Amino acid sequence: MTTPELPTQYTPADVETRSYERWVSEGYFRADPGSDREPYSIVLPPPNVTGSLHIGHALDHSIQDALTRRARMRGMETLWLPGMDHAGIATQNVVEREIAKDGLSRHDLGREAFVERVWQWKEESGGRILGQMKKLGDGVDWSRERFTMDEGLSRAVQTIFKRLFDDGLVYRAERIINWCPRCLTALSDIEVEHSEDEGELVSIRYGDGDDAIVVATTRAETMLGDTAVAVHPSDERYTHLVGREVELPLTGRRIPIVADEHVDPAFGTGAVKVTPAHDPNDFEIGRRHSLPSLSIMDERGVITAHGPFEGLDRFEARPAVVAALRAEGRIVHERRPYLHSVGHCSRCKTVVEPRLSLQWFVNVSPLAKAAGDAVRDGRTRIHPPEMAKRYFDWVDDMHDWCISRQLWWGHRIPVWYGPGGEVVCVGPDEEPPAGYVQDPDVLDTWFSSGLWPFSTMGWPEQTPELARFYPTSVLVTGYDILFFWVARMMMFGLYAMDGEPPFRVVALHGMVRDQFGKKMSKSFGNVVDPLDWIERYGADATRFTLLRGANPGSDVAISEEWAAGSRNFCNKIWNATRFALMNGATVAGELPDTGLTAADRWILSRLQSVIRAVDEASEEFEFAKVADLLYHFAWDEVFDWYVELAKIQLAAGLDHTRLVLGHVFDALLRLLHPMIPFVTEELWRALTGRESIVVASWPVADSRYDAPEAEEEIRAVQHLVTEVRRFRSDQGLKPGQRVAARLALAGTPLAAHEPAIRTLLRLDPAGDGFNATARVVVGTVAVEIDTAGAIDVAAERKRLEKDLAAARKEAAQSAGKLGNEQFMAKAPEDVVAKVRARATQAEADIARLEAQLAALPPA
Repeated sequence: MTTPELPTQYTPADVETRSYERWVSEGYFRADPGSDREPYSIVLPPPNVTGSLHIGHALDHSIQDALTRRARMRGMETLWLPGMDHAGIATQNVVEREIAKDGLSRHDLGREAFVERVWQWKEESGGRILGQMKKLGDGVDWSRERFTMDEGLSRAVQTIFKRLFDDGLVYRAERIINWCPRCLTALSDIEVEHSEDEGELVSIRYGDGDDAIVVATTRAETMLGDTAVAVHPSDERYTHLVGREVELPLTGRRIPIVADEHVDPAFGTGAVKVTPAHDPNDFEIGRRHSLPSLSIMDERGVITAHGPFEGLDRFEARPAVVAALRAEGRIVHERRPYLHSVGHCSRCKTVVEPRLSLQWFVNVSPLAKAAGDAVRDGRTRIHPPEMAKRYFDWVDDMHDWCISRQLWWGHRIPVWYGPGGEVVCVGPDEEPPAGYVQDPDVLDTWFSSGLWPFSTMGWPEQTPELARFYPTSVLVTGYDILFFWVARMMMFGLYAMDGEPPFRVVALHGMVRDQFGKKMSKSFGNVVDPLDWIERYGADATRFTLLRGANPGSDVAISEEWAAGSRNFCNKIWNATRFALMNGATVAGELPDTGLTAADRWILSRLQSVIRAVDEASEEFEFAKVADLLYHFAWDEVFDWYVELAKIQLAAGLDHTRLVLGHVFDALLRLLHPMIPFVTEELWRALTGRESIVVASWPVADSRYDAPEAEEEIRAVQHLVTEVRRFRSDQGLKPGQRVAARLALAGTPLAAHEPAIRTLLRLDPAGDGFNATARVVVGTVAVEIDTAGAIDVAAERKRLEKDLAAARKEAAQSAGKLGNEQFMAKAPEDVVAKVRARATQAEADIARLEAQLAALPPA
């Protein structure tokens, strides 16, 4: 192939789209289940069809892309499978808002027409995020893109539901669930967002005289549905009341006082009202004591209990009930405002109502136990390991899962009811009996996404993909959905796949936060749009910024300043590689066995160490460490030192330097590729003339190039050059200014490096008339410099004297404070420590400046 010409500047927009389209068209990301290579597979956590690429997605995808690109380069048969989730409530809400613009509701259209309208919206507007993934550089196998409601996945959903039904693991029952009065559906726990809201805590006296008992509530309207008051069995304050009845205010009903271990006697009055139809804990108390469950509001949150409050919305009824209780003298105490945790529908932000409802549930007990066992026995490893406790806390105490939703968009529950109350579950290849009616509800979105790792590979059919790529190698996701989605996939995967878990490793990362560690929020004004960063800084810079902060299980801090720094790093890589190419860097040839300089052996040895360290950190998902290793190796060692030494060697006619340059840049670009794929692709193709870095081999450390003695030798050169550069600066010499110098290198390991040292330090040989006006000693090496005529002595003396006066003033002020008994007695310890540090620094500055002044030649 023809080697591409490299422009003088790197412009991401000129490279990214072109490179990505070529990668896809060449089929680099396609997985072959018939391959005999070691498999490596990841299924992309399916983004909602309504979604767009946010910064959390960008982090998640950057990690997965880095993993799969490295695996592919290591010679593994790599599958990264993409797709989308139908996102039941979110998508239905979007389409309902769309048709509302025409004055229509879904009920006006009817179920069939509405669902057709949703499919139409999905084809036209859904899945924007998939196009945005291409901008980020996601190397997914687009030929295997799946959707949770496509034909194959729908078959998987129907199959597993029937299997669960036949095994008695799904059932229909009345239970307390999260209910959204606006969306008119049950919600899963993950669809409920909790916030600290201001409310009112009212204490109400039930009964009178010796029978009186006080309860407190933030939802006064629910007292209309109370069927008991509960106290703790050992609470002596109420022992005499247990088993008796008390009159429920405003209703005239009498309700029992029961003893239950659930009640905390230390909280509030130690007595709680029990409303089984409107609180999950009360529901359980009601079951234990055979209490009736009275629903006092309808599906829209409107009071249905007979009486003066009937027809009021729940939030209208609340103050009305309190006012009526106050009028009867029943309010003992009111606390307002009272901050408490309130659940809201994550889609429409409506306050969620606990509600007794007839729903479908999964009996999770055996499934959750299997999910816990798979981690405990090592079939699945959670990384970092300390996160495993959070996983066990969830699966070891999991409640039965409400899976039915009162929506029209989603997988319809495959249960049919006969005219006589008969119930039949229909499999994918079965037909319901004539005259039967299908259950109107659909399944929770998490039900179908729980099948994602195997349904996307063709299950329930035994496909080559399943045989080759299941279990998947790793699941990459945020720790915030460890409980909800990860646990569900573990349960279903183990159940459907004969005890094989869906992934070998669960690699958890944290949330993306701003540079101050604050959560990103529109209200804070600190939200980052990754597409904006991609447009301004490039996809590579965006990815590298995220990965530099990605430690396992920890939150990731980012800032725009760091994104600009990542862009500068990409530009530096571009410029350094261009230099190497312009100076004949090549990979066309083997490195010589002999004749390599100490600088050559040093950089090759350092490269082997970096390869080993990158491999070790990559296996532990320590992306921040990998990024840091490569950043500093590239910039601090390859670009700042070896490239400069290579210039000297090339000028001296050492042709093998071009091979070493080519070898180092080839390996460096391949090491960087999983993190910054676009710039490395363009540069590597130009350097090697080969097809694509995507299918290049991963660098392997070669112990033949380990050279600790060369590393020590070059470290000594670096130390000398760094210290003399600092000394030159202190003497007022400009970086590029040449001056005469005498180097006392004879008899030291540095003697062989004198030409390089002089070149790097801009030091000419000491000729006739040399007069040492400045001297610096670094270790055993003395460097004498003749600065006569090189600096404006008078101006330099004036500058140094000004700095010396400032240092002496600082020393005097610090000494004054430290000698002040009152200050020392009253000042905090950290303040005193800072003053002492300033005093020490001032004394050091004084000594340095006085030495510099003494070393100046006469004016």
